[in-house]
Amino acid sequence: MKIYSISVVLAPPSGASTILSSATDLAQFSFYQRGSVSEFMTFMSKTVAERTPQGQRSSVQENNYVAHVYNRGGAEQLAGVIITDQEYPVRPAFSLITKLLDEFSTKVPQSQFNNPSSISFPDINTYIQKYQDPSQADTIMRVQQELDETKIVLHKTIESVLQRGEKLDNLVDRSTALSAQSKMFYKTAKKVCGNATSAFFRI
Repeated sequence: MKIYSISVVLAPPSGASTILSSATDLAQFSFYQRGSVSEFMTFMSKTVAERTPQGQRSSVQENNYVAHVYNRGGAEQLAGVIITDQEYPVRPAFSLITKLLDEFSTKVPQSQFNNPSSISFPDINTYIQKYQDPSQADTIMRVQQELDETKIVLHKTIESVLQRGEKLDNLVDRSTALSAQSKMFYKTAKKVCGNATSAFFRI
C-alpha cells in the first residue's frame, strides 16, 4: 500500500485551482522521471479538485492508482487530494484528508491562501510518511461514522470527471503547469502504453 502524493488545494467554484501545500513520495520512480511524474501528480490533483463539486468526496481510479478527493468548499474553498495505489483503503484515505484539511485550516491563516509561496505547512511531510501505513489512521477514525453516512463517488477513469467535450490530451497541451519536457514525457508514455489517461502512471 502506498501514498504517492498528498495536496491541499484552493478550489474556488469557478476558475482554476491552486496547490497551497503538497508532498510526494516518488522513490519508486527513477531519478530522471521524478520531475515529470511530480508535475503530473500536481496536474491530476488540480484537475480532480476543480471538477469535484463542493461538499463531495470522490475517488478517481486509473488502473492501479486512485486519486481520493474531498472538496470541502465553504468559506475557505479548500480541497484535499491524496493519490494512492489501488490497495490503499478508501476510509482511512478520506479520514486522513479530513484531518489534513482541519489541521491546515487551524495552522495557516486564510489571508495567506492568495500567496501560496508564503505558506509554511511542514506537517504535510509528516502526513505522507506516517500514513503510508493505513493502520496509523486508526487514531483519526473518529470520523468513520460521518464517512459511513457519506456517499463517495467512484470514477473509473479521469476522463469521467472531465466536463463534456473535454479531452485530457487538450488539457495537457494547454497546461502552463507542465513543462515542455513533461508534455513530451506524457506523449512518449502514451505511445508506449496506448492509454492517454494513465500513461504517466505506468512507468
